[in-house]
Amino acid sequence: MDRLKASDFPPEVLRLFDGFVHGTKTRREFLDGAAKFAVGGFTAAAMLEALQPNFAWAQQVKKDDPRIKTENLDYDSPQGHGKMRGLFAKPANATGKLPGVFVVHENRGLNPYIEDVVRRLAVLNFVAFAPDSLFPVGGYPGDEDKGRDLFAKQDTKKRIEDLVTGVGVLKARPECSGKVGAVGFCFGGGIVNLLAVRLPDLAAGSAYYGVQPAASDVPKIKAALMIHNASDDQRINDGWPPYEEALKANKVRYEYFSYPNTQHGFHNDTTPRFDETAAKLSWQRTVDFFNKHLR
Repeated sequence: MDRLKASDFPPEVLRLFDGFVHGTKTRREFLDGAAKFAVGGFTAAAMLEALQPNFAWAQQVKKDDPRIKTENLDYDSPQGHGKMRGLFAKPANATGKLPGVFVVHENRGLNPYIEDVVRRLAVLNFVAFAPDSLFPVGGYPGDEDKGRDLFAKQDTKKRIEDLVTGVGVLKARPECSGKVGAVGFCFGGGIVNLLAVRLPDLAAGSAYYGVQPAASDVPKIKAALMIHNASDDQRINDGWPPYEEALKANKVRYEYFSYPNTQHGFHNDTTPRFDETAAKLSWQRTVDFFNKHLR
């Protein structure tokens, strides 16, 4: 089968899938709902299979790319789950200290797509670090559904502390200049917003379709923010107007972009929800934003 696009699926099926991957719909509810739109051999089960990721599509920078060096970093997280691990990448020929970018995955752990994002940043002359929130339960399991199940059972407060601590790990690296930004997708986008609230020394945050913090927390934000939202993503977009109002009221530096005809997850190049135009444009904006605020 050729690579499918979001436009190949009925909008209601995409909404059902968004509910499934974010835990508000069960697999059975997805299948029952999608069955109404089945045509020929494109059954509900076939739709679900087609919407699952193909990680080969995401590999822009190979694991053994000679331009970069990568390693797994372990760190203590006493306020979180105790022990954590993440992927660290830096340019192979790095000289002097470089700005750091903290990368936060979606709601299923450090999968190959996010690992590739880390490597992409190292190629662009950043040091980058992405913890795996599932490390305390054995790490990303190689199966998205299992990853989501493990993620949903975690202690949310401990997981947040694991990630907050991880920013400090990156900042303290000898290769890092001490200027750190954060980029995250889906769950990770929400964490970028949260890190901006929690960490007054975070220099910049680029949040992709993430949930917004409470308006009462916005006065704590010192970082410059860049927000990327999909046009067809009501769950996230409903929270934007009050967030923007609070950002303006507190004179927080921010840029906001909504990408037309896109779905939640449009940057993730492993699924049909990927939108190449929006992904490339948003990523270039993110890179330019980090070069401006971190160098």
